[in-house]
Amino acid sequence: MPAPPRPHRPRPAPARTAPAAARRPRRGGRPRWGMRMATGLSVLVLAAGGIGHAVVTSLDTGIDRIDPFKDMKNRPQAGHGTNILVVGTDGRDKIGPAEKEKYRLGGAPCHCTDTVMLVHISEDRERASIVSLPRDSYAMMPEHTDATSGKHHQAHPVKLNAAYAEGGPALTVRTVENMTRVKIDHYLEVDFTSFMRTVDAVGGVRICTTRPMKDKYSGIDLPAGTHQLNGGQALQYVRSRHVDGASDLGRMQRQQRFLAALLHRLTSSGVLLNPVKFQAVATTMMSSVRADQGFGTQQMLALAKAMRGFTPASSEFTSVPVADVSHPVKGIGSTVKWDPVKSRRLFQALRDDRPLARHGTRRPGTAKLVEVSPRQIRVQVFNGTRTNGLGRRIDTALRATGFNTTQAPLNAGGPIRSRTVVAYDPHWDRSAKSLATALPGCEMKAVTGQGPTLKVTAGTDYKGVTPVRAEDPQAGEFGAVTGDQVVCS
Repeated sequence: MPAPPRPHRPRPAPARTAPAAARRPRRGGRPRWGMRMATGLSVLVLAAGGIGHAVVTSLDTGIDRIDPFKDMKNRPQAGHGTNILVVGTDGRDKIGPAEKEKYRLGGAPCHCTDTVMLVHISEDRERASIVSLPRDSYAMMPEHTDATSGKHHQAHPVKLNAAYAEGGPALTVRTVENMTRVKIDHYLEVDFTSFMRTVDAVGGVRICTTRPMKDKYSGIDLPAGTHQLNGGQALQYVRSRHVDGASDLGRMQRQQRFLAALLHRLTSSGVLLNPVKFQAVATTMMSSVRADQGFGTQQMLALAKAMRGFTPASSEFTSVPVADVSHPVKGIGSTVKWDPVKSRRLFQALRDDRPLARHGTRRPGTAKLVEVSPRQIRVQVFNGTRTNGLGRRIDTALRATGFNTTQAPLNAGGPIRSRTVVAYDPHWDRSAKSLATALPGCEMKAVTGQGPTLKVTAGTDYKGVTPVRAEDPQAGEFGAVTGDQVVCS
């Protein structure tokens, strides 16, 4: 197991240079816009609500149809299940000046994508796997002819988000298929014009965070805790890139948590069973959607029949495994380079229709939220009492909730301890707080130079271990989590 991480020190996101076609005009240091990923999958969930043919047909007629698969050749072999490419553009024409000012939505749109998701619906329609593809991923643009200018381009390296700018939906699909070898069955394109209205239409979405979130660029300013976000606040949340040093990768994880929270809201609020609410929310959501011509009423109704029991636990989220978050490429700048071995296994799992996360391993609402995943925290247990076997019981209990224990507890020696103590090096203070959450009432003791291993000395006050979970748990081969694991308890 890896050693516990050093405490995070927020730092500016690294500067990156993109091709002219992929650059976004900025004003006053405004960030690039986060993709409204929640809208894309929620379209599927709402369409699968089983409301009826007439309602779904009326929604279908409002979707702008495109053909991203025209004249495509040498495509990957089809696997099992259904694969939908969801991309986002930065359209915001219907957001008024006052809201643009309030939620920092100035600047001119670039008509390009900055987040791309691959959504896999299992063949039995009981699971949705959502894989985020970083917008700055190193990609090889396929040979193509520009539909507007007619100019022919040879294959060349780019960032993934340049595919849409250079060749629209068709080139985006081709690029993703070449990178993943996953055949895309359907294409959904959304912008964030209707995002705020959609969140407001469902009554807001509940988000929890273990530490304060403040980003002067997006305007988000949330203390640690649980928050009910309206549409504008939700937009700030999913597009924030400067709340930690993880930049776009951290933003993708927040977007995934938000999508899980929105799905929870949709499936628990009665929207899917109320024709009036359903039509109001779905009409708002689909007002800015573009989809391929084959994703129509009949396909929506087929999903409706099979996905009526869909819940956050039915969804799983991950990002493509990354080997280098700042891989320099001449003429392009800093790119995100995928891990060739792990990413190949991930996309093979999608082709084989296999789950990416460990389903059914944790009941939602039973574990407290902590900042650092217990799987990243190394723990040595000492028994400071005269109770035989107590150290072994604590070691086993901590390991059961995910901590990386030594499995070799020791006797503390000396006098009997009345208080359970967590000793930690100040460099690993975040890890210590996560461990202390699992041991309510314990005393925390900073020991400079102790190193990454945290030490628990059991006292006579020990009452048991409280299960904990991280905002971004490390789960399974691909770090995937199910929706019920990331919604607020």
